[in-house]
Amino acid sequence: METYTLVRPEHLNHYGYLFGGVMLKWVDELAWLAASREYAGCPLVTVGMDEIRFKKRVASGSILRFVIEKLKQGRTSVTYEVKVFADAPGAKEEEFVFETRVTFVHVNEKGEKTPLPLKRESL
Repeated sequence: METYTLVRPEHLNHYGYLFGGVMLKWVDELAWLAASREYAGCPLVTVGMDEIRFKKRVASGSILRFVIEKLKQGRTSVTYEVKVFADAPGAKEEEFVFETRVTFVHVNEKGEKTPLPLKRESL
């Protein structure tokens, strides 16, 4: 899955650049959307993110491109890789700014791990 968002003033930290927590929120939410579309009707919760390292600061007005791809599926969990690229105002090309892997687990109504079904067919 690939999607975009715009960095606005309300997303900035006290130094005037994208707040890391906002980036993490977007990464978690967008990876969850990709997983939820692939595993329709399955309650999925985030159980972890791998190494979190911000490679470049992101300015207000930047257009962020999120590239989300499934890496692996286990019995009860699935892991997605998320890469983020920023197209800053006035830039001639986008820059790679962030990446991580997000793992989700399928849970039942009691919050217990439960096996994932076969993935649904492409939309």
